[in-house]
Amino acid sequence: MAQFIKLYNDNPNPKEIEKVVKVLQNGGLVIYPTDTVYGLGCDITNSKAMEKVAKIKGIKLEKSNFSFVCNDLSHLSDYVKQIDTATYKILKRALPGPYTFVLPGSNSLPKVFKKRKTVGIRVPDNNIAREIVAALGNPIVSTSIHDEDEVLEYTTDPELIFEKWQNIVDVVVDGGYGDNYASTVIDLTMDEPEVIREGKGSLDVL
Repeated sequence: MAQFIKLYNDNPNPKEIEKVVKVLQNGGLVIYPTDTVYGLGCDITNSKAMEKVAKIKGIKLEKSNFSFVCNDLSHLSDYVKQIDTATYKILKRALPGPYTFVLPGSNSLPKVFKKRKTVGIRVPDNNIAREIVAALGNPIVSTSIHDEDEVLEYTTDPELIFEKWQNIVDVVVDGGYGDNYASTVIDLTMDEPEVIREGKGSLDVL
């Protein structure tokens, strides 16, 4: 059964963060809060864990559109080709925030993503998510947890999430009620930014 770990966004307890990080380092799957909906994530350096996430979502890993959740923009150069100043300015304006930016992937992407030309980057405006990633030392590969109930597209109550996922994942982080709006997805790989999905993030950053 999964661990149920309570964390407070204002001041996440480092000892509890460390518990989550240990699970990720051991190839475990974690459900955690973001600034939008709760996410299901694992360590980007662990291909077996990524396979597990893909299996849960019912897709092939190499065809997945998982986001890379970073704690700031310092990891960008690890996974993204060099970007121009205008693109960087948009990222600086928008992040941390409820956005997923599609950027050109570099040659140093994890092996399973080598054929991908693009990568979705997230820096959530949520201290819990960012502290987990910072303590881990590299991004988390992440996807939203959808609810089968179509009225409530995303599950927002951590206790209900735990009930549903306790035998599937290794940790559920209770960071309070989540949002039920997904992130705004913006493609920055072309000459002009293209909005792929309008979600919680305002388009004023463009």
